[in-house]
Amino acid sequence: MSKKLISYINLGVCIVFWASAPVAAKKILVELNNIQTLFYSTILSLLVIGIILVFQKKIKILKRYSAKEYWTMGILGFLGSYLFYVFLYGAFSLTTASEAFVLDYTWPVWVLILAFALLREKITLQKILAILIGFFGIVVIVTHGKPFSFEFTNLTGDLLALLGAFTFALFSVLGKKFNFDKTISVFVYFLSALFFITVTVLTFSSIPWPSASIWPWLLYNGILVNGVTYIFWFNALEHGDTHIISNALYLTPFLSLVYIWMFLDEKILPSSIIGLLIVVAGIVVSYGKNPKKS
Repeated sequence: MSKKLISYINLGVCIVFWASAPVAAKKILVELNNIQTLFYSTILSLLVIGIILVFQKKIKILKRYSAKEYWTMGILGFLGSYLFYVFLYGAFSLTTASEAFVLDYTWPVWVLILAFALLREKITLQKILAILIGFFGIVVIVTHGKPFSFEFTNLTGDLLALLGAFTFALFSVLGKKFNFDKTISVFVYFLSALFFITVTVLTFSSIPWPSASIWPWLLYNGILVNGVTYIFWFNALEHGDTHIISNALYLTPFLSLVYIWMFLDEKILPSSIIGLLIVVAGIVVSYGKNPKKS
């Protein structure tokens, strides 16, 4: 089996687990709020990444980084492993799983915009067109297929999902500037997130002990959806073609709609599918003839 094929198998594992995130979140949010959900999920993710770190014998590498570099990782962790999930789980708690997750997957559109602003990447007519197409797809989803009526079923939930997408895009764009060891950086991201979510949950909520029916979903979400998939993801990036991986990722929200229909018995609006197709079309336009990761 070639290394490239192994990379794509790893990518497939990521897509299968990431697509199930809305189902796991909705099952947990029946009992816990979004802050409590993130608190338990972060603990489990940190534990599993810590075990992997020990297994890979990378503990000694921790000494190689300076305080400034750890500060940078901490800020990235605040964005990508704390704030992003606060917004995402908040969106899941207020609106439908399908709508929240589809809006969350508009993050590549925000990556294009932030790349212009922060990385000074070249602005082309092609990329401007891609952004306009992507935003129109967002409007279709949010207005439930009535883009010129501006009638929102849950504006707060939709805004939280979009804020989550923006935050993850900011995390991704800023992360492009650094070349930290992947396992160590992810460990620090979750460690940073645990600090912030602990302060948040003690200040604004409480820490209840979940019931037996919730624990399987917490373990699944913390260990698989938000934990070991990072390792599969890095393995996929190591030998796979970046543009193929980037395009394949957009299978995630489509597969997610299938999971939502199967496990949550939630009605999937045609406008969500149409809007998602429009967003993906915008992303495809941004790649052009020589696709590459933005």
